Amino acid sequence: MKLHTVAFILLIVGGLNWGLTAIGFNVVNMIVGSWPIVEQIIYILVGVAAIYEVVTHKQNCKDCGSGAAA
Repeated sequence: MKLHTVAFILLIVGGLNWGLTAIGFNVVNMIVGSWPIVEQIIYILVGVAAIYEVVTHKQNCKDCGSGAAA
């Protein structure tokens, strides 16, 4: 599940950026701020990764899928 791994990494990046933005640091903007289109593409990719994970999480997660006990 390479797509799952890429989506997971993008979600980590997005989550950390949101947390740091709350205290005044937008890391994505700091890294690619001079290229606003690249910054927008990164945010779109993080959003698509979140949608992908919402749709496919149950089948990819060892705890959620395969009838595992809750």
